[in-house]
Amino acid sequence: MRTNTTLEIGTGMFVALGFAALLFLSAQLPTTGLKLAGGKSGYHVTAEFDNIGDLKVGSPVTIAGVRVGDVNKIHFDPKTFRAVVTLRLDKQYNEIPDDSFASIQTQGLLGGKYVGFSPGGSDTYLKEGSRIDQTQSAIVLESLINKLFANFADKAGSGGSQGSGNAQGNGQSNGDSQGNTNSQQQGTKK
Repeated sequence: MRTNTTLEIGTGMFVALGFAALLFLSAQLPTTGLKLAGGKSGYHVTAEFDNIGDLKVGSPVTIAGVRVGDVNKIHFDPKTFRAVVTLRLDKQYNEIPDDSFASIQTQGLLGGKYVGFSPGGSDTYLKEGSRIDQTQSAIVLESLINKLFANFADKAGSGGSQGSGNAQGNGQSNGDSQGNTNSQQQGTKK
């Protein structure tokens, strides 16, 4: 009986440790917004987007694929009807040109969103409180699919009627031109 109790306690502890490890790892994902490690220092800049897709607090900010910061805060501006994203950039990356371009990109085909920078050519750099003017919103896969289906439906629906209309129009114009030619020739013979 004693070996059963020891086995049950060992199994329970193993399962509890497994859940603790799962919780820790899921908190470290960039899309959760939770970080168990201490906060990093840096400077904050803002960017406005028409659509941020599923961008989350804690998502990476990258330049040339190198992580230079993360998304610190996201809120909606009721005056401009745009999403305002506050980015925390690591202080060692203090020479990012202020005319840089920020776009929301996707990690892989179905991965999470992140902010990617394309550096500009300005001699002045981003600093605490700077605003990024040039942005590109997230590409939402559902809207692309809807546009694709709408184009197919539009082509299929109007394709048949255009063909018959063109044939009638060509026939009428040919008949008119032949009629005009015949009447001109008859007028010449008289």
